[in-house]
Amino acid sequence: MVEPLLELRGVNKSFGVVHVLHDVDFAVYPGQVTALVGDNGAGKSTLVKIIAGIYGRDSGEYHFDGKAVEVHGPRDVAALGVEVVYQDLALCDNLDIVENMFLGREETTRLGLDEVTMETRARETLASLSVRTVKSVRQSVASLSGGQRQTVAIAKAVLWNSKVVLLDEPTAALGVAQTRQVLDLVRRLADRGLGVVLISHNMGDVLEVADRITALYLGRVAADVPAKDLTHSQIVELITAGRSGDLGIADPATATV
Repeated sequence: MVEPLLELRGVNKSFGVVHVLHDVDFAVYPGQVTALVGDNGAGKSTLVKIIAGIYGRDSGEYHFDGKAVEVHGPRDVAALGVEVVYQDLALCDNLDIVENMFLGREETTRLGLDEVTMETRARETLASLSVRTVKSVRQSVASLSGGQRQTVAIAKAVLWNSKVVLLDEPTAALGVAQTRQVLDLVRRLADRGLGVVLISHNMGDVLEVADRITALYLGRVAADVPAKDLTHSQIVELITAGRSGDLGIADPATATV
């Protein structure tokens, strides 16, 4: 069995009297897409923010590359090689693609910004991901389609030699053709050896690109199994009821947030 790149063990998180995550185990493997699924309120966002270093853990362990690590904020997570692409993409419409990809991490010389190096690296990153939908890296982000924006946000995440990329609802509000482009890109990331986490409510997308599926139900892991072992209806049952046949939480009725 391949060792996970990133692994959380026995993670608990509460906000006041509300216990949001209960002894959650979660692993991301190199060269695989792990889909994180669950209904609204299942704890997906909280788990992602713990991985990203935005929230701390009440208890549990954070492992990266086989070693226990201490994470005190997003900078520590970025230094490990973990990048998160949030649903709002965090792109600036008034800047071009290069300026967005290097925002806050600009390359400089003694004379100022190193525009040549940044433009070259941006172009090479997009080319390495086989992105052909962007005409110029100097295009304003305001002129891009939804699929192109998502592509730029993903390219920005992998620009920094990241090992794990988390994608929050990357195909939300996209058309059929744009969704196809993004899903192909997600698969290419895994084929390059990265560990990819796909957070999605679209079970069609999940079953198409995921190698592994982790289902959360009221803050607990209901299942963590290879995607090929699950059907669409089983995933829905795990999400909505915490159990499907012999798979899932032993007694979902006792699961409370």
